[in-house]
Amino acid sequence: MADESLPSVAAAPPMSSNAAPLGHSVIPIVNKLQDIFARLGSSSTIELPQVAVVGSQSSGKSSVLEALVGRDFLPRGSDICTRRPLVLQLLQTKRKPDGAAGADEEYGEFLHLPGKRFYNFNDIRREIQAETDKEAGGNKGVSDKQIRLKIFSPNVLDITLVDLPGITKVPVGDQPSDIEARIRTMIMSYIKLPSCLILAVTPANADLANSDALQIAGNADPDGYRTIGVITKLDIMDRGTDARNFLLGKVIPLRLGYIGVVNRSQEDIMFNRTIKDALVAEEKFFRSRPVYSDIADRCGVPQLAKKLNQILVQHIKTLLPGLKSRISAALVSTAKEHATFGEIIESKAGQSALLLNILAKYSEAFSSLIEGKNEEMSTAELSGGARIHYIFQSIFVKSLEVCL
Repeated sequence: MADESLPSVAAAPPMSSNAAPLGHSVIPIVNKLQDIFARLGSSSTIELPQVAVVGSQSSGKSSVLEALVGRDFLPRGSDICTRRPLVLQLLQTKRKPDGAAGADEEYGEFLHLPGKRFYNFNDIRREIQAETDKEAGGNKGVSDKQIRLKIFSPNVLDITLVDLPGITKVPVGDQPSDIEARIRTMIMSYIKLPSCLILAVTPANADLANSDALQIAGNADPDGYRTIGVITKLDIMDRGTDARNFLLGKVIPLRLGYIGVVNRSQEDIMFNRTIKDALVAEEKFFRSRPVYSDIADRCGVPQLAKKLNQILVQHIKTLLPGLKSRISAALVSTAKEHATFGEIIESKAGQSALLLNILAKYSEAFSSLIEGKNEEMSTAELSGGARIHYIFQSIFVKSLEVCL
């Protein structure tokens, strides 16, 4: 066993407490571009780098995301919980100096509520639920319209994730009979893009070899170049079984490797067991199990966060030259279109004069068309005044004769 090892990229080296975390520059830039496109409702063909989170219903996706944030903030339930794509931007803030009064500031902001900060994470959950019900209805319907949420905290690394609805087999509530096909289509619309990394979440207490997440990821990324595997619920596998070979990439190889995590149980959540306590228990689990102890430093939520941050930064840097080129081309095209609108007038007096000038030109052009003086008038058919004369003398007169 000593010679077994995970893919090198899976080994996330500890970060120096004094070093600036990776992504403190490039990830926020991409986040700003995403927000701009979202506000404009842009149908741009420019594909921005992102990480899409996929998995079956009850795979543990929500627990993984909350563990990455360190706070409870997502709607929960026995049925499908994520019913709209949630774009989650984690942004690391500075800690207060030692000895400073008060706790470190943590808060969330929604793109649809600019300027409003949510310091209570239960309020964030309620807002996600309310926005979901507004678009998808209150009875388990789904919508492809995004919710965009920023989390500011000194306890996170810069990561941007898109949490997609879990793959479900049986319709509930108002869901259509083809709900599985619809959700798969929605997921594929994200993960088929070469710019999108895939975080495939699979519960260890299910059939790992037939994982819905790994199967749909394989359809979009058959060579496994863009997929990161996450194996959840390792602590509740059947006695005598383990996921070591999966974590080592021996069953379904992925170039970016696998990370194993231990989720809080439903009982833990009901009894308000903190995520901090759960992370301590998770580390103890991996270090105390002989089958995982030699790879314990490559498992767990903290390692997943570091790995996601590093891979996303590298992915952005790889795509950056092409992204800059496409944005520059779009900027030139837009500038040319903008120039056709003429000079932008700021003052109200100038705007009034411009409007009168436009109306005068329109009146002049219309008069020329009616009088047959328009140089661009088609000679292949009647137009302008001749067309009006023809309508009155031929079509209208004949209509009157029929009526009489």
